[in-house]
Amino acid sequence: MEIKNFINGEFVSGRSSNIEAVISPVDGEPIATYHPSTIHDLEEIIATATEAQKKWQTTTLKERVQVFYKYKSMLEKNINFLSDIIVRENGKIFSEAKAEIEKAIELCEFACALPQFAHGETEEVSAGVQCTSERYPIGLVASIVPFNFPSMVPHWTIMNAIALGNAFILKPSEKVPVSAQYIAKYLKEAGLPDGIFSIINGGSDVVEMICDDPKIKAVTFVGSTKIAALVYKRCTANLKQVLALGGAKNHIILSPDAHQEMAAANIVASMSGCAGQRCMAAATLLAVGNCDQIIEKIVNEAKKIQCGNNLGAVISKEAKNRIENYITEAEKQGAKILSDGRNATVTGKEQGFYVGPTIIDHATPDMAVAREEIFGPVLTIIRCKTIEEALAIENSNPYGNACSVFTQSGSIASYVSKKASAGMCGVNIGVPVPREPFGFGGWNQSKFGSGDITGKSSIEFWTKAKKTTVKWNPEAGINWMS
Repeated sequence: MEIKNFINGEFVSGRSSNIEAVISPVDGEPIATYHPSTIHDLEEIIATATEAQKKWQTTTLKERVQVFYKYKSMLEKNINFLSDIIVRENGKIFSEAKAEIEKAIELCEFACALPQFAHGETEEVSAGVQCTSERYPIGLVASIVPFNFPSMVPHWTIMNAIALGNAFILKPSEKVPVSAQYIAKYLKEAGLPDGIFSIINGGSDVVEMICDDPKIKAVTFVGSTKIAALVYKRCTANLKQVLALGGAKNHIILSPDAHQEMAAANIVASMSGCAGQRCMAAATLLAVGNCDQIIEKIVNEAKKIQCGNNLGAVISKEAKNRIENYITEAEKQGAKILSDGRNATVTGKEQGFYVGPTIIDHATPDMAVAREEIFGPVLTIIRCKTIEEALAIENSNPYGNACSVFTQSGSIASYVSKKASAGMCGVNIGVPVPREPFGFGGWNQSKFGSGDITGKSSIEFWTKAKKTTVKWNPEAGINWMS
């Protein structure tokens, strides 16, 4: 299969003469090829998208969202097919891939409801004086998305941005570009005008081109903190509106009074789901007091997780090696490996990239495995004497996506939720991702820019406000407001 750019409603090859392969992490086999894009590809997209957007913004919001009603039906009809694509290109197990499409459908539902959220406001602010606030599209916008959610993360931005009147450029991860091809196909079949949605394939050079081109007015990015910071600085230096989401080192605070079975099951699901390759995964468990019984249950739960069965692959051989190196380093530093996922293989898929569920106990806060984002199915346990000690560790980490607490105490739950330095908190929930219309967004070095990337907050990001003040009747009198 050849992966192509999508320009003005047509699939076309990138202009570079080079050919890059897309490798499936499931078995290490190539599944597609593509020609990387050049500046001429981006210039063609910008030219056609800019013209298409001028007409698109003249239609009403209610008209624009009709496309997404049809598109939602296509996602529902083809959910198993689309899930199989994610399994093949990303390495997820089928149930995780299907859940990703189900989330895309929920995001589509929110976009369809935008006429109820994004309408203007009118108020009589003084006698005979009326103020109106309306939201207008920015123009041409772009999203740069990661490998870990080939469908869900693009849908965080595509539908809201387009429904609000913008033309949209998607730059997929070069590791997982297949799902984006079907997003383009179904949007066209749903009636989206040519030029409003475009795809450009390639690597870091394409990202730089998007950051630098002045005709692209707003950019979102999802990826590592290091690259998110670079994208944010480069885009803002070029006077763009930008929201760049980075990495995370999410903490779970475990109280001895937690419901043991529920805590164990949820914590293991959080650290191993999507092979740990999600910015909301449980990474560090801060066990307060005597939690030995619960930790034993966590280890037993981890034994139920098997590569190739209910645990998918990590994205590449390089990722597998990096994750295993973290485990080895922690062991050398004196941490205890309770469950070891190194050297995992799956029968019949020996060339795939697998790491088994790994639990590391008695780590210290200064260890790399406790400080750095591993992005694999690895849970690091740090023993703490008090809730305050656990919160001090959580607060000192530079990231701020998620923090959860497992407890049956309402006062502990409330205290941790208020004191945690994270944008998304959970009580007895391992992956505290908000559902629509609540927005997704972290704090600290997990996010650069203002607002959230989904939900009602995204309306402000994808639009600009125009305020109009009107007075018609001179007989209304004059005061300082008129």
